[in-house]
Amino acid sequence: MSQKILIVDDEKPIVTLLKYNLEKSGFTTDEAYDGPEAVRKAETQEFDLIVLDLMLPEMDGIEVCKYLRNNKIDTPILMLTAKDEEFDKVLGLELGADDYLTKPFSPKEVIARIKAILRRTMKMNHNHFSSITIGNLVIYPERYEAELHGEMISFTRKEFELLYYLAKNKDKVISRDQLLSGVWDYDFVGDTRIVDVHISHLRDKIEPDTKKPIYIKTIRGLGYKMEEPAK
Repeated sequence: MSQKILIVDDEKPIVTLLKYNLEKSGFTTDEAYDGPEAVRKAETQEFDLIVLDLMLPEMDGIEVCKYLRNNKIDTPILMLTAKDEEFDKVLGLELGADDYLTKPFSPKEVIARIKAILRRTMKMNHNHFSSITIGNLVIYPERYEAELHGEMISFTRKEFELLYYLAKNKDKVISRDQLLSGVWDYDFVGDTRIVDVHISHLRDKIEPDTKKPIYIKTIRGLGYKMEEPAK
């Protein structure tokens, strides 16, 4: 069965372009032209991924993303934005988008990003992993959750995949480009700020003091390393 993509954009030429190229690549598609329609379809149908424009009538992409995540709809989201402001991109990632692309973009790049997100999602969903314990942190890959001092923590899909990747590679220094490859599955150079945003949010959730992290260390000029907290 082909994977189903919901395309959400109020610009019909963009929807037509994406629909044509996605279906040519073997996907099935549906479309929505405003925020409320996107929410209705995401709540009542099963999609493998949502391509979501930031600037939508009635309810913008940020609000759609926030609503879906707050209502436990964890369908992967690729956010599209015509803006260059870093605020919009970071906010989208904070609210649970898996990735973003800035307009104008090539259909080839959109499809590459979609395939990367879906490959990673399928790997996490179809494999069984044992839990990982680091200090007082216990990570449960099958549930996309972790427990800290016995209290459960919830994550966005991408936050958890990053946490799990770092935990699997405990004590190894991993560059931002390696994290883009391992977590976002990019086979091209991406925007490493995506990594920094997600690291920041992981620290907000697991570190006692985000200014002095004990789990996820920054190795200046090289990348990040996850390690056992000092006793």
